[in-house]
Amino acid sequence: MSLLDFFSRFKKTMDVNKPKRYTIRQGKRIEVDAVFDAWTSGDLDKMLAVVDVKTNPVDRGALLVNIVQETYKLRSNPEMRATCKRMSELHLAEFPDLAGPLKEETGSIPRVSTFQHYATVLTEDGEFVKAIDVCNQAIEYGLKDGTKSGFEGRISRIEKKRQKAQ
Repeated sequence: MSLLDFFSRFKKTMDVNKPKRYTIRQGKRIEVDAVFDAWTSGDLDKMLAVVDVKTNPVDRGALLVNIVQETYKLRSNPEMRATCKRMSELHLAEFPDLAGPLKEETGSIPRVSTFQHYATVLTEDGEFVKAIDVCNQAIEYGLKDGTKSGFEGRISRIEKKRQKAQ
């Protein structure tokens, strides 16, 4: 037996003996999955690698919001900006299915930064009408953006920028 064979068998044995980890989702104890591991790691590459993996709504929402947060920070890179926009659109498209379970899990819908980040990127790109639509969606869900004026104030600021751009 070669040394490589030995370590391959040893690793397989270690994987089998690895303790299972659990979390609570929608009042039930479930085994954590690759999506949970990815979004809690903060590693963008790991998160992007599991975008197509089926999971529970709470972890799906956390994955998407974390991808948007990380790509938003890197939006000066054209590839990251495009990824930020694409993942924001995906999150907003899925949000109606994610909001209910999230509210059940936490008692209310917490701040979902995807809406404000996406509105900012759209505004920076001169897509003012689309940015305002995103803010209006957030208002419909009763979301807050962490500012005193909320999404309503954000809409006013976007309108001012739109008028200057004309």
